[in-house]
Amino acid sequence: MKKSIKKTLKTILPITLGVFLVWYSYHVTSPEDRKQILFYIKEADLFWVGISVLMGILSHVSRAIRWNYLLEPLGYKPKIANNILIILTAYFANLGIPRSGEILRATALSTYEKVPFEKGFGTIVTERVIDLIMLLLVVVIAFFLQTDIILEFFKNRGFNLNSLLLLLGVGVVGSVLTFFLLKKTKHPFINKIKSFLTGLLQGVLSIFKMKHKWAFLAHTFFIWAVYIGMFWVIKYTVPETIALTTSQLLVAFVFGAFAMTATNGGIGLYPIAVSSALAIFGISSTSGDAFGWIMWISQTLMIVVFGAISFLVLPLWNRNNQ
Repeated sequence: MKKSIKKTLKTILPITLGVFLVWYSYHVTSPEDRKQILFYIKEADLFWVGISVLMGILSHVSRAIRWNYLLEPLGYKPKIANNILIILTAYFANLGIPRSGEILRATALSTYEKVPFEKGFGTIVTERVIDLIMLLLVVVIAFFLQTDIILEFFKNRGFNLNSLLLLLGVGVVGSVLTFFLLKKTKHPFINKIKSFLTGLLQGVLSIFKMKHKWAFLAHTFFIWAVYIGMFWVIKYTVPETIALTTSQLLVAFVFGAFAMTATNGGIGLYPIAVSSALAIFGISSTSGDAFGWIMWISQTLMIVVFGAISFLVLPLWNRNNQ
């Protein structure tokens, strides 16, 4: 019973939070600002929106190809078309139930390509770890390119350099102590955590032992370059954001990336996070909100349309192939 309640809350809370944030965004803006935001959205250059959507599609195709590089050492090589359809369907599912897409991916791969669920799911977890590493890399790059501005932003909100360094120091010391605690303890629960973390580390390091490791790394960097690129081109849809530099947009990209994990597909929170980041560089809340909404609407519609089509086509495609 408790597990059922917990599962329900995990599904409902992100959606509720997203809906609340949409309501909040609406009520904190004046009628004039809302009118201006809608104007920007309606007048957004569809050429640049189309380029952004195309980049999004390319990232999914690249991810489908890259997936086979993880599966091949396990003795499986699914059809690329199936991988693409499964990935798009999974992203579509994630809009409704957080993290359900990962389960769906492994299940669909098992159904249509006969890859055991646990092996398919293991490759998906490895993918997520790699994506987290890439996101942290982008965070570090954004921080070093815009150090002064970011520090000024935190200072204006009550943080100073000493506080941030102290926080970082506490984090490092805490991580070291946790590491030694995990290493020394014999508690069964801790041993399970150690085993899980060891498995993740082995999964990541296995990349360097695979046959196509350079192709895998090339696709990884391509996927993230495309992610940044599809965000970057949206600047041409709002007049005030056209002059933004790549390093400035990287900061907003990072804010948006973290927002995507907090609610289903970033609903409600994504535009707020992106607008807050752009405000650091002097972009008005109206233009920042418009930028965030244009980016979120275009990519979400892409997932909804192609994800729904993939959901319907996947069983038909495999029935015809059989």
